[in-house]
Amino acid sequence: MRILLIGHGKMGRLVEHLASAHDGEIAAIVDDGIHLARGIADAGPIDVAIDFTEPRAVAGTVDALAAHRINVVIGTTGWEEDEPRLRVVAATAGIGVLAAANFSIGMTIFRAIAEEAARKFRALDDVGAWLHEAHHAAKKDAPSGTAVMLKAAMVDAGYNRPIDVSSTRAGSIPGTHTIGFDAAAETVTLTHTVRDRAVFAHGALEAARWLVGRRGWFSVRDMIGS
Repeated sequence: MRILLIGHGKMGRLVEHLASAHDGEIAAIVDDGIHLARGIADAGPIDVAIDFTEPRAVAGTVDALAAHRINVVIGTTGWEEDEPRLRVVAATAGIGVLAAANFSIGMTIFRAIAEEAARKFRALDDVGAWLHEAHHAAKKDAPSGTAVMLKAAMVDAGYNRPIDVSSTRAGSIPGTHTIGFDAAAETVTLTHTVRDRAVFAHGALEAARWLVGRRGWFSVRDMIGS
């Protein structure tokens, strides 16, 4: 699997370091979308691209990759307002896109648990819900893309009362998400904690391997069959 790596920050460097463990070879590295055309030209054959850049770069990146019929795994968050147009771009070009706010397999299962809990608690009018997430001080978006995804999952499951969302940015926290349901006499909390950022790189590389040869718009849930 020959990979075009777009973005060479903390996550990009982890993907580069771990690629060989997933039968991957880094064909070329592009620091940002500005130099993408040169990276594609210099890389030779490319099976799939992996994007860990910035929200503002994603739309242009997908446009360029679609023009070259290159599948892409998107790990960047905060670009969701561009998704409707990019779905059309991907479908027109006939490429595969796997986009996720979080590539942890555990988080994908955690989301399913959160959905089921929201489904059960939606009928209990005295139960309020909240969501708190904590990440390292350098993380730019707050709330996190994962928190936004979890809240949407709870709403989609039928929980139609307010869900209080809060964020913490401090130190080197890789990522913690806690969902709570609170009633007068009891509280239920569900927590997912990441101890090592490498889990996201491993997940992105597995997503890339799964995406090779596929066409369409996918999520991690599609990959694991959840």
